Amino acid sequence: MGIRRARNKDPLIRDLLGVLPPERVRVASLEQSLMQRDASIFEAGRAGPVCFPLNTGEVQGCVNVARHHGRAVVPRGAGTGLAGGAVPLDEPVMVVTTKMNRLLSVDPERQMAWVQPGMINLDLSRATASHGLHFAPDPSSQQVCSLGGNVATNSGGPHCLAHGVTSAHVLAVEVVLMSGEAVILGDPDGCSPGLDLRGAFIGSEGMLGIATAIAVRLMPNPPAIQTLLLAFDTVDAAARTVSAVIAGGIVPAAIEMMDANIIAAVEEYVGAGFPTDAAAVVIVEVDGLPGGVEAEADRVAQLATERGGRVRRAADDKERALLWKGRKSAFGAIARIKPNYYLHDTVVPRTRLAEVMSRVYEIVEEHDLQVMNVFHAGDGNLHPLLLYDRKEPGIMDRVHAAGSAIIEASLAAGGVLSGEHGIGIEKRDFMPLMFSEADLDAQRRLRRAFDPGEMANPGKVLPTGSSCADINALDNVPEGVWG
Repeated sequence: MGIRRARNKDPLIRDLLGVLPPERVRVASLEQSLMQRDASIFEAGRAGPVCFPLNTGEVQGCVNVARHHGRAVVPRGAGTGLAGGAVPLDEPVMVVTTKMNRLLSVDPERQMAWVQPGMINLDLSRATASHGLHFAPDPSSQQVCSLGGNVATNSGGPHCLAHGVTSAHVLAVEVVLMSGEAVILGDPDGCSPGLDLRGAFIGSEGMLGIATAIAVRLMPNPPAIQTLLLAFDTVDAAARTVSAVIAGGIVPAAIEMMDANIIAAVEEYVGAGFPTDAAAVVIVEVDGLPGGVEAEADRVAQLATERGGRVRRAADDKERALLWKGRKSAFGAIARIKPNYYLHDTVVPRTRLAEVMSRVYEIVEEHDLQVMNVFHAGDGNLHPLLLYDRKEPGIMDRVHAAGSAIIEASLAAGGVLSGEHGIGIEKRDFMPLMFSEADLDAQRRLRRAFDPGEMANPGKVLPTGSSCADINALDNVPEGVWG
């Protein structure tokens, strides 16, 4: 339907066009269908009008219109999320922040910057490189993911082991609440008194409001870096080395692990120089002052050798970049094998990595699938990639069943539901396996403190009936109502 005809028929669209020009309110079925899913495997609903604001005032206008018409709002960035967090349910107003992509200001002395939520992660580090600064969180999708999405899911990345995930690098957030009010959560000076509302907002997956500006902490580029590639004949030896490095008091900038299947795929794709005869490789990167970096790299090499590992050190920046290209090209490499994949995200204790990975291989075999493992081994953040062809009859049932079994195995090992992808709709119904009724009720109450009408990104993260009010309401239903 054209925008003029839609304007004449739909009061919601008419009012949105009072806030934004016609070219930034999209109602064509093709454009709405593009917003129907994110990078996950989930399609659950249909998008309503798609709005592209440029600033905070326009976001407020979109929210006010949606509230007036009783419509939910779904914030959306680049759509790279893997848990269905940006998938629309029941035709909400889509507030897409991709055009809010400016670097607003940089303060090199204070090592911070204000950015809009649509700015691409890697573009921030490129823009601040001339100051000798960078943004530490580096998801594998950093060339395309937006900073607003990083805040929404509290994203991590390979280089977050020593320096922390997104929450450690955000000082303050400007947020438009569902009341239409714009507020600042946190303090750019890092000394906000009272409750940590900034911390509550980060990782809230769009359920508390819409980020419209973000004050980020920047880090100095390290004076020295050493990157080691460790190759092992068994996954167990690789996992034991990872534990030994951390137990030895060394916290590298990154520890990444890849199994034999993904090694072969990456080598065919980019030729990063990974040994294809290894059962697993571990990339370890240490950074800091030259003397300390040399000593830590030597110790890592020793620990690996003692456990049967082969050690190779990147000779220069070019070789280091190639190793990381191999790691970050892993998801693209598998397209040569199968057209679709389901990338999982759970966290398990480092000491149980090998055990859980063994169980993952068993689960995949039970469901007649293929799996490749590439993950943040330093903090036990597993990322099994389940490979499949969506056209194969019955395949999605097997994929979802295998995914559920992996979640259950991770929790049984003392793990948690997600490390960095979020809960979204993917793991929403698994929340009671990890949280008690009181826990879920507390989370729902926090949400309602920000958004009493649950207008922001409804149907995500919290399962239905996760508040005491919901439970009591069920208890008080008159007999016979349920039929």
